[in-house]
Amino acid sequence: MIVRDLRPGVPADTEGFARVRHLALPYILFTSESIRHNALHMPPEARYRPLIAEEDGEVIGTAQVHLAHDSTEPGQGLLNVYVRPDRTGRGAGGLLLRAAEEHLAAQGATRVFSWVLDEPANRAFAERHGYRGSRSAHFLRRDLVGSALPPEPEIPPGVELRTAADFADDPRPLFELDAETMLDEPGDVDYELTDYEAWIEQHWKHPLLDRDLTVAACVEGRPVAFSVAYTDGGTRYATAMTGTAQSHRGRGLAKLAKIHSLYRARAAGITEAFTGNDTGNDPMIAINKWLGYEICATEVRHVRELD
Repeated sequence: MIVRDLRPGVPADTEGFARVRHLALPYILFTSESIRHNALHMPPEARYRPLIAEEDGEVIGTAQVHLAHDSTEPGQGLLNVYVRPDRTGRGAGGLLLRAAEEHLAAQGATRVFSWVLDEPANRAFAERHGYRGSRSAHFLRRDLVGSALPPEPEIPPGVELRTAADFADDPRPLFELDAETMLDEPGDVDYELTDYEAWIEQHWKHPLLDRDLTVAACVEGRPVAFSVAYTDGGTRYATAMTGTAQSHRGRGLAKLAKIHSLYRARAAGITEAFTGNDTGNDPMIAINKWLGYEICATEVRHVRELD
């Protein structure tokens, strides 16, 4: 058993990383291309270090490790460790966690946050290594084939629906909406988007981003609510972000954008959709329930203070 750095240019590494994540966390989309993109385009100040645990030449565990570089509070580290469900109990998780914490400590992190599936073995592992549970979030799934979507709401006067593809020449309005809505995103770590060029490289050019299925509600030509769609090149779809500018909340525009995105996804041959919810985000929980999503798993954010 060895733990080493992921090699972004080696397909066996990126494919192995994506395979482990898909088996351990099937509610989020991962592909070899998305793993490579993240490794190459995270901002340098994030000190991003993807790790893999390898046994007899097979990738059986992974860790995403980086600083919360865009947080308003310095010294916060983020790490997520996952091991193939059929390869647990062999020490890979502990080796990955130790290497990740050592890296974050060397980069000045004093506190580490980690998402942990809300299952007895996973939580026991986290607690055994000094992590305490914090807030929680749900993964939700919707079958786009077996049941009908709710009727599309009427588009309010003065509102126009556009896709991200319509902003291909100038995506800055979408960046500005993303930056505003992120400020209100529930979580233990506060984030602030300020670097447009970094956003372009990391998010706008992300290989999972589906610009044709990402829908924005626009007023006077500017997006004021949106639902960002990721697809894996096959039949799976995931919501990356849904939000509304403060000045236009309470009008149902996020719900409007999200259901239109789902209708477009179904027409494009998508068969299952995933999304996520902080358990305290009641407005979004209500929207997803109305859309027909059902909870399929829960994860708990854990935190540890580093010595």
